[in-house]
Amino acid sequence: MAITTSPYEAATIRTLRLQTIVRLRWLAVGGQSVAVVIVAFWLRFPLPLAACAGLIAFLAWVNAYLTVRYPAAHRLEPFSAFALLGLDLAQLTVLLFITGGLSNPFAPLVCVPVIISSASQPRGHSIALACLAVLGITALAFTPFPLPWYPGVVLVVPPLLTAGFWFAIVSTTAFAAFYTYRVSLEANQLSDALAATELVLQREKHLSQLDGLAAAAAHELGTPLATITVVAKEMERELGDDPRFGEDVHLLRSQSERCRDILRRLTTLSSEGEAHMNRLPLSSLIEEVMAPHREFGIRLNLVEIGDRASEPVGNRNAGILYGLGNLLENAVDYAKKEVTVTVAHTPDIVRVTIEDDGDGYAPDILSRIGEPYMTQRQKDDSAGGLGLGLFIAKTLLERSGAKLAFENRGPETPGARVRVEWPRRLMDTKSSN
Repeated sequence: MAITTSPYEAATIRTLRLQTIVRLRWLAVGGQSVAVVIVAFWLRFPLPLAACAGLIAFLAWVNAYLTVRYPAAHRLEPFSAFALLGLDLAQLTVLLFITGGLSNPFAPLVCVPVIISSASQPRGHSIALACLAVLGITALAFTPFPLPWYPGVVLVVPPLLTAGFWFAIVSTTAFAAFYTYRVSLEANQLSDALAATELVLQREKHLSQLDGLAAAAAHELGTPLATITVVAKEMERELGDDPRFGEDVHLLRSQSERCRDILRRLTTLSSEGEAHMNRLPLSSLIEEVMAPHREFGIRLNLVEIGDRASEPVGNRNAGILYGLGNLLENAVDYAKKEVTVTVAHTPDIVRVTIEDDGDGYAPDILSRIGEPYMTQRQKDDSAGGLGLGLFIAKTLLERSGAKLAFENRGPETPGARVRVEWPRRLMDTKSSN
């Protein structure tokens, strides 16, 4: 039977470090050894001591071999991890089989290798290991070896109670494995989505810093260009009337002056326009967000509630620009004719509302909006972003202090609505100074 994984799962598998399994095994070796010593020498219960010691010694030998053979940082391929966890499962199952089977109080430990696999390995490998665990648990139910007990006393477990033990251990294994798998999968998805968010934010910050890079380039090029200009003037004085080189010298002089003008403009842009570039009125911020989406055949309406003379002026925030831009892009993608952006500001809050006239959010999607890697959206199902892009936008806006609300407009005016609201002190540098 071929074991397959989904494309996303294959891309997000967390390889298991060999050292992790080695340490867990040493813990198992120590625990098994202590249990056998207590039962055999303290409680003095009859126990197949040689067989138990051999099984524990075998696990310790394999562990020591892996420690010597591979470096501590070695990471296991999925099949190798499956094989090692299967070996642990087999060793524990045999040890339990010769010491009472399901009546042994340590029988629930059979689920441990399955839980470890569910947390880090492909789903197919974990299911296969779980099936092996169920077979092992079933074999334990039919063991002929009695549970070690007081000499002369045979502890007989009723068949109905044995069946109850079997069901309890199998259900515990299944529940714990599924729970661990879901928690691990969601953690991996969230980790990958947050990593993508950081990359997007870093890119936006780099774009906003291009004016500083231009000023630095102008500063660095200013000295050599000044030298070229001085030399060009000297050459023009000496060779300006020369029929062979005069025209070239004049061209060299004019082009050097042109380069100086360009560098002067770049320097002026950075020094005089830096404040303008770093601080944006709310209306300018919204216009910068809306400008790239005006050429897609969808009418963009801007409604401003409040006087522009009292609008907040805040620092340029790449996260806010990207987040609002993504929300607006989704609205444009799913709108039929128009998108309305309503901007309102009061002494306490700043609110941006984006509405489209599309079909709105599907009910099952509306409750899950903002989760990364949701099911791929369909044009005829809903409006708004439903995947990683929306998660990134939501995360960046929430990091800026915003609260987001997603809803449908209503039966009379269908479409989707997104409200983004900040405390004014976070969007207005004047009020915070």
